[in-house]
Amino acid sequence: QVQLVESGGGLVQAGDSLRLSCTASGRTFSSGAMGWFRQTPGKEREFVGTINWWDSSTYYSDSVKDRFTISRDIAKNTVYLQMNSLEPEDTAAYYCAARLALCSGYGCSDGSSYVYWGQGTQVTVSS
Repeated sequence: QVQLVESGGGLVQAGDSLRLSCTASGRTFSSGAMGWFRQTPGKEREFVGTINWWDSSTYYSDSVKDRFTISRDIAKNTVYLQMNSLEPEDTAAYYCAARLALCSGYGCSDGSSYVYWGQGTQVTVSS
C-alpha cells in the first residue's frame, strides 16, 4: 500500500519560515516526481512546485518560486518544502503528491497527473 504522509505544518507569523516533509512508503518514485499543492476552503487547488526524483530538477509556481524550495532525500524517500518569508496568503492545507512520470515543465502543475496524494498538513500564517 502506497502512502504519502506530510508533516511540519503549523501556525507561524508573517516573515517566518517553515519546512514541510512528505515521506513515501510502499514504493519509490525514482522515475517520477513529487509535487506540492495547496488549497484553501472555497478555492481551487493550487500548484506550488515539484521535484524530479532522478536529478532533483524543480519547477515552481510564480507565486512561490523566490521563497519556496523543494528538495528530496532519496535514502529517506522524503521530499521537503522549505518555505521562507511566509505571507498570510500562503495559509492553506498543503498536500504532497506523487506522479510516475518525470516533469518537464507545464504538465507538472496538472494535479490530475499525480497518482498518489497525502492527507495534507495545515499551514497558517498570521499577519
